[in-house]
Amino acid sequence: MRSVCPVPEEQQPLNEYQTLQDSWFFSWVCRPGLGYYRPLLWIWGLSWLIAAPVAAASFRPSRAGLEFVLSAAAGAAVPVLFAQIQLYSGWRHVRDRLAAESVPYEESGWYDGQFWQKPSEVLARDRLLASYEVQPLLDRLRQSIGSCLAFIGASALLVVLLRAGL
Repeated sequence: MRSVCPVPEEQQPLNEYQTLQDSWFFSWVCRPGLGYYRPLLWIWGLSWLIAAPVAAASFRPSRAGLEFVLSAAAGAAVPVLFAQIQLYSGWRHVRDRLAAESVPYEESGWYDGQFWQKPSEVLARDRLLASYEVQPLLDRLRQSIGSCLAFIGASALLVVLLRAGL
């Protein structure tokens, strides 16, 4: 006899996974090759509209051109970093719910929280999905977040070194 899942449809981990896959924003990381980086480059490019005037207030482009470019590029990378952190947070939440033995859920509000113990076949399916579908996405995000942080840090270090005359 098959047990009926009492978790509402939108709170079931498999449905949450499919919702993220179908989402405009969260599906970015699922895209192959440069498909993931293209929207991040758009964010970075549009962020220059704010970062460039801020950087120009600190470093006049005609006198300190390299410092201006480095600081504006690093400043424009901050919204990219925030987008990546948001992507990571959403996918991590789904991965954790897929891998968990029991799923917390609410039937109608915050006051009636319950836990559903996954049957072994559902747990096995969800853990395979977490390991082979979601974890590679988290690894990709972790790598790109690290690259973004390294870029921001290297840019800041170069600005400091240039200002110190080294």
